[in-house]
Amino acid sequence: MHIGGLYQAFIAKKQAEQTQGVFFLRIEDTDQKREVENGITGIISALKNYGIEPDEGMIDEEKWCGEYGPYKQSLRKEIYQAYAKDLLAKGLAYPCFCTPEDLEQIRSNQEKAKERTGYFGKWTKCRNMPIEMAADKIKSGESYIIRLKSPGNPDKKIKHKDAIKGGVDMPENDQDIVIIKSDGLPTYHFAHAIDDYLMGTNLVIRGDEWLPSVPLHLQLFYMLGFKAPKYAHIAPLMKTEDGGKRKLSKRKDPEAAVSFYKEEGIPKQSVKEYLMNIANSNFEMWRKQNPDKSMEEFAFDLKKMGVSGALFDMTKMLDVSKNVISKYSKEKVYEEAYAWAEEHDEELAKLLENKEYSLKVLGIERGNAKPRKDIAKWSDLKNTIYYMYELDRQKTNFEYQNITDKNEIAEIVKLYFEKYYDEKDNKQTWFDKMKDLSQELGYAREVKEYKANPEGYKGHVGDISTVIRVTLTGRSQTPDLYEILQVLGKEEITKRIESL
Repeated sequence: MHIGGLYQAFIAKKQAEQTQGVFFLRIEDTDQKREVENGITGIISALKNYGIEPDEGMIDEEKWCGEYGPYKQSLRKEIYQAYAKDLLAKGLAYPCFCTPEDLEQIRSNQEKAKERTGYFGKWTKCRNMPIEMAADKIKSGESYIIRLKSPGNPDKKIKHKDAIKGGVDMPENDQDIVIIKSDGLPTYHFAHAIDDYLMGTNLVIRGDEWLPSVPLHLQLFYMLGFKAPKYAHIAPLMKTEDGGKRKLSKRKDPEAAVSFYKEEGIPKQSVKEYLMNIANSNFEMWRKQNPDKSMEEFAFDLKKMGVSGALFDMTKMLDVSKNVISKYSKEKVYEEAYAWAEEHDEELAKLLENKEYSLKVLGIERGNAKPRKDIAKWSDLKNTIYYMYELDRQKTNFEYQNITDKNEIAEIVKLYFEKYYDEKDNKQTWFDKMKDLSQELGYAREVKEYKANPEGYKGHVGDISTVIRVTLTGRSQTPDLYEILQVLGKEEITKRIESL
């Protein structure tokens, strides 16, 4: 499933919920050549995975729920044929016997005449064929299709008010499009008009590649005697390339496939929050003002959707994901990360087997006013927490930053753990002792003291704490050092110091 399909379904579901409407899943499978094995199951499971469950429609390859079934177009063949017969009887449609070779010849002649291509006006070979002749051809077993007898005039304009794009003027349709193919199944154009009417659809949310078809679709509703629904055409998701923009493509862009997010371990909630960011630009401010509210409380507005393609930015998505994960409890992080690791990262799953200890690790800087924001996806987690489980000194590049003298580093570590470290200290006491250590070794107790008089000190308390941090974790950037010391515990700390 393409992320654009998930995006459309996400918007349709949100709109239905906000308006006390019905979101339904109809499978439009009249093009049998494009059918994919278990394709319906794939669509249903992909949507369900993101909490997008239809109120009615298909629930597996053959079953459905709701009062307007079947919700699979290939099972509604007789319905479409009944409406096609009605149009034939009214002289609004006709059988066409043109072969592929005939149509190619028409196209060739149009190109030579430098006219637009298609089956319309003077180029309609079968439009005015006598009924008797058409009947004889059918009786003799000649292959045929059914075409709409369009009353449109391309010199006239239709005025269409789109729920997203606003007012749009387009030429009337004059193409005699196919409504029933030679296999007896309808085209999408014909089937969707009948189904939307019979199923009581009043809003169709779809990609804007269908916008040029609006004149045809409105004409179909008119000729069938139906009231047309409203349309909302969503601009495609775009990506920057070579200074320009192009559509997000599954062939070129891994992130275009919905499966990519599961493989990378990007939480479903992160994907949904980012999609809402794209859908309504005011969501980002709403989220900042309402950090703890459910996204369902946001008032989504179709009119606030962009009319041109929204830029799909993975860097922005990962930033959104960091915010989402930062609000998770340690239990939720553990549950989702472990489930992902069991399927995608055996080494991480092994680390997380010790649940009690892992919950302590994942609880560092979590649940406070400024939670850690260093995890964007579960595939990053192993590298983020690995040092809390094992410190391989052969594979670790210890970068102590400002203090590089090995003897000085050894003295800082020795003095801290022999004189100042006490695992029972609260955070304030621990920090005060870190300042005392700094002062004893000729470093400023406060960073501002050092900045005011850099010549008077060897460095500052931040340099001292960095030495302790790097010695125990192999990293100069980590979450809160005090919490790390508490989780590692005296036994593990002693082991790490002794291995220096």
